[in-house]
Order: sequence, then C-alpha cells, then structure tokens
Amino acid sequence: MDSITWEEMKAIDANCAQLGLLPIQLMENAGSSISKEIRDRFSGGKILLVAGRGNNGGDAFVAARHLCEYPQFQVDVILLGNVASIRTEEAKRNFLLLRHCKINNIKEITNPGDVSLSELINNADVIVDGILGTGVAGKIREPEASAIELINLSGKYVIAIDLPSGTPDTKSEQVKCVKADLTITFHKMKEELSTPVAFYYTGEVKVSSIGICSHAESFTGIGNLRTLNIRTPDSHKGQAGRILIIGGGAYSGAPALAALAALRTGADIVTVAAPANVAGTIASFSPDLIVRCLSSQRLCSEDIPLVTKLAYQHDVIVMGMGLGNDEEVVETARRIIPLCKKLVLDADALPALEETKGTYSEVVITPHAREFARIRKIETSTEINNRIEEVMAFSREKKVVTLLKGKVDIVSDGRKVMLNRTGNAGMSVGGTGDVLAGITGALLAINPPMKAAACAAYINGTAGDLAFKDKGYGLLATDIIERITDVMRE
Repeated sequence: MDSITWEEMKAIDANCAQLGLLPIQLMENAGSSISKEIRDRFSGGKILLVAGRGNNGGDAFVAARHLCEYPQFQVDVILLGNVASIRTEEAKRNFLLLRHCKINNIKEITNPGDVSLSELINNADVIVDGILGTGVAGKIREPEASAIELINLSGKYVIAIDLPSGTPDTKSEQVKCVKADLTITFHKMKEELSTPVAFYYTGEVKVSSIGICSHAESFTGIGNLRTLNIRTPDSHKGQAGRILIIGGGAYSGAPALAALAALRTGADIVTVAAPANVAGTIASFSPDLIVRCLSSQRLCSEDIPLVTKLAYQHDVIVMGMGLGNDEEVVETARRIIPLCKKLVLDADALPALEETKGTYSEVVITPHAREFARIRKIETSTEINNRIEEVMAFSREKKVVTLLKGKVDIVSDGRKVMLNRTGNAGMSVGGTGDVLAGITGALLAINPPMKAAACAAYINGTAGDLAFKDKGYGLLATDIIERITDVMRE
C-alpha cells in the first residue's frame, strides 16, 4: 500500500488549508469516519471516547456527536483537562457542541485520582483513544498516564485515532502506551505504523479517507515549507550551512546571484570559487560574499587542489552557474563531483554528471527541458505525465534528485514525485535559475535532498510571484532574491 510519513501528513493538512479546505472540515470528516467504523462493527453498546486537548481529541468529539444520534449507542466523553486548556480552536468548538447533543456523560478530568475516570472506563463496551497525537516527546504526564494505564487494564475493545496514544518510535520509548485492537488512520497508511514496535500496539490498522485534496499532496505548498529544518535560536555560525559556489568564468553575475540567494535562504556562510577574470567582479556584488580566486579564466584541472580543500570546509557545493561549456571545464567538474558530500549541479556543470563513476550521497540537479534532453540524449516530452515518468526513471537510474524546471516544476528522487506550480512568465528573465540553485544549496545543507529541492522550487516561484506583483515583466533575478525572506516567513 502507498504510504506516507507523519511529517508528510502534517504538510498535506497545511496545504489543504492553503487551498481552502479548512482544518475544521478535515476534523469533521475524520470524526464522521470514526463514527461510521464503529457503527459498521458494533450493533450497539456503551461507547466511551477519551480525548486529549489537541486535534486527536477534536476528532473524538466529532465522532461522539455523530454516534449519539443513534439510539443503540450510549455515548460518554472524557476530556483529560478542562475546556480552557484545549489547544486548538477547532477542537474547542467541537467540544462545546457536545453540550447541545444527546451525550450521556461529559466529564472534564484534571485529577488522575478522579473516580469517574475508572468508573466510565470499566463500564464501557468500546473505548476510543483520542488522547495524544503524533510528536509526543518525553514522559507522558497526568492525567493522560493514568488514563492510558486504566484503558489497558480494562480488557475492553479499544479503537485508537490515528495511532495509539504514547506509541514509541525508534528514538524514544514511552513508559505508557495504549494497546489498541483497531487503529483508524486517515488518508494513507503511515510508514511509522508499519514498524515492528508500532505493530505491537496498533492492532488492526484501517485507513479511512477524509476528503484530502489531491493537489495538497502532489504540489508543494506552505505545509512543505513548515517541515523544513531551520536555524534554531541557539545555533552558532556554520550550523545552518556552509555553501561553496563554483561558477563564473564565462559570466560573473550567475554565481553571484546563486550566492546571494543562498544567503537570503538562511545559509550561514557562502563562499564563491571563481576564475581569476571574474572573481573581483563577483566580490563587488556584496561584502557578505567570500570570494576565492581560481587559477585561470576558466575552471581547470589546476584548481582541483584548492577546490578539494574548500570542499572539505563546506557542507554543500553548488556548481555550474556561468562556468561556460569548454571541454576542460566539464572534465574538471567531473573530477570535482566525487569530492562532494552534498551537491547541487546546474547549467554548465550538468554534462559532468553523465559519465561520472563512483558514489556520491546527496545530489540535486536543476536542469531545464533542453538541458535535461542533452544529458539524457533523448528529447524531453512536452506532456506532463510523460515528463514525470522521464524524471522518475532518470533519477532512479542516476540515484539523484532531479528538479526539472518548467511551467510546472517536477521533482523526483526516483521513488516519489512532487510538483510545483508557483512562478510566472516574468521569470524567463536571465538569472532566475541561478537563484533557484542557490536556494536549493542552502536548504540541502540541513535537509534531505527531495525536501530541499521541492521546497526550493516553491520558494523561488513564490518569491518570483511576489516580485512580479511589483515589477511586472520588468522583474529581475535580484528582485526575486529580495523576496525570499518574505516567503520563508510564511
């Protein structure tokens, strides 16, 4: 079965909201699906929904509202906390609605010794666990810990919403965890539920559709940006990435644009290694750039010792912008590739990938359609579905992430595909691809390649859309760089 991670589901939820499908609508659909599953499996009985203060609790409140309309079910609800402590507006609204429904009992429990907690659990026929969602860290507190223990001791049939509360992962082991008979998860199977540890707690796993917009999953959006690793408040210089730009010779502006874009995206240190004839010009773009002068007017084999030293000092190399297509340039780029821990290949360095041997762990390439056709030696299809297949096949074969630029950007690691539709016709101006390469390099420093490439495409296109509102078809690549921080703040 096609599966996703909890992080991907979180991004999808946020992308749905960006498209107009509100969180409260998804909560309604989730709760309704829980109610239907209970009605399909049980002819009647006492149903107890034990809810926490987050959105898992909100799903339980919706399920209770639906279930109580069926006379064969007696519905009780426990909120572990009080109404003022409910953390989301959607969950609070659904809890307050229960006061206007045919609920048998609604209990707000803050004291783990409250006798009504054990009484309601022991009197139930079916217990629904809506206590905790994903991302639980550290020891589970009261009254949640006592509720989990009482549920496990009850011997009753237990249904978990999304995942059993307290489910341990490979990083941490919870002392308390609900052991469910059935887990209802939403939209798609979660990879984390397939682990041997999780399987012990989940029981049967049922995937329920809740009406997710397909574009919220296939196209990048604000939700994907919110899953990015970013600089933490206590970070120091270098932790957010040291980026080496290798470019220039034939041109001077391209590597400068990539370097400035990387800085605006959040990289701590950006160094440009450029041939001698353009190094001074690149340095004049900004005092924020560190420029290292190469030996000649084009990248050449004599530069390998210096580049080797610089590669060791940096987290990511971004190579190709403005290098020119001389054969010695391509051959030197080919020799540099194995030196890289993480690499973004663009423009004139792309042909160097073709015959490179050896292993390199994390590589993103950023061709446009003509460049992609050139390195594949096959014309690139104009039909989107065919393009997707071509990008997937190439990425799988070369073991790289491909970001194929176009009206719709296609990003694939050979296994998954993400699309991006931000951007506009004004971005056909020179330099926007160099900006994209710089953004990708900055994100790749502290993020996985697929995520870095997909989010870079979104940031570049959205920054371009903001710039287009101000400049129209007169926008420049530098205008896009100035709007990167506006996008990142979203």
